[in-house]
Amino acid sequence: MSVVSPTLILNEKQIAHKIKRIAYQIYETNVREKQIILAGISEGGFILAKKIKSEIKKISELDCLLCEVRLNKKNPLAEAVETSLSEDEYREKSVVLIDDVLNSGTTLIYGVKHFLNVPLKQFNTAVLVNRDHKKFPVKADFKGISLSTSLSETVQDSFGKPAKVELI
Repeated sequence: MSVVSPTLILNEKQIAHKIKRIAYQIYETNVREKQIILAGISEGGFILAKKIKSEIKKISELDCLLCEVRLNKKNPLAEAVETSLSEDEYREKSVVLIDDVLNSGTTLIYGVKHFLNVPLKQFNTAVLVNRDHKKFPVKADFKGISLSTSLSETVQDSFGKPAKVELI
């Protein structure tokens, strides 16, 4: 029985570069806005949203409000989607829904569905890693890297020290 070691996809420096590029893209798309909502899906997506907010603050005066999105990733219909902001706080605002890895699209599409219950000015999605095995017609408007992988492979990220993205 052989043990397959993980393949490094992105190292800490590369992740930082991808996050910076995503931040610029989000800013360019929202340059006329006074405030935007960065809605990160727990856990990895919310960590990524915080990092993107930090980068946007370095390049602009744009006010970024963080919103944590909590949902059951294994069974999104089992529990209601919850957000750390009320609907009134993101009503008629520009919202960017953020997740770390777009695998099948299940998590992202149920996150999108939640925000469509409220009138928004603009809505975009962002992911660090975009995989090409979607069950749902959802896409990432801003992505760090796209990977063509097999269904049996897993993309794992770590935002610790050192930050890394691996293919297992």
